[in-house]
Amino acid sequence: MKKELKQIIEESLKKSYSYNEYRELTKKLLSENKSTGEDNSEAILNYAKLNEKRMERLDKTISLEETTKNKLKEINKKYTWLLIAEGWCADAAQNVPIINKMAEVNDNFNLRIVLRDKNLELMDEFLTNGGRAIPVLLILDKENNVLSTWGSRPSEATKMVEDYKAKNGKIDDEFKKNLQIWYTKNKGKNLQGDLLKLL
Repeated sequence: MKKELKQIIEESLKKSYSYNEYRELTKKLLSENKSTGEDNSEAILNYAKLNEKRMERLDKTISLEETTKNKLKEINKKYTWLLIAEGWCADAAQNVPIINKMAEVNDNFNLRIVLRDKNLELMDEFLTNGGRAIPVLLILDKENNVLSTWGSRPSEATKMVEDYKAKNGKIDDEFKKNLQIWYTKNKGKNLQGDLLKLL
């Protein structure tokens, strides 16, 4: 018998990490030449190392827009932000630190992170175009009902991907580089706007 979504969410929350625990985990695994997930190929480890640098940079440099902070401070209901991610995922590296910064603004937000590959039952409830794209953020009420979802990229980046795929059939390395440049220039503004609309 298929599990209820709420049961899957509650089981996933038991295996979840705080942001600091997630960052400690990714660092510890890299020191052992591993990443999150089962694939520890050279390619995946290279992605994970690059993403560790991205997250470190964002942790130090990202600052939220004043309007974002003000709107977040106004929220007086308690929410759990359940975020599905992996250390090797470039989109996760670019978005997870910003989501954490947003969650830190208001004590009513409890950010919890789960690894996609250890929570496939949960992941498979929130596919993007049939794929297990991450990161995915679930906004939960105090009874762990899903109020809204976001993922796996900010809206502008999603449109860039869709347009490129429509024109070229698939994403290639050149596009991936251009997407990372977009992330660097955008400084999380598009993500902040997207999330504020959900809250």
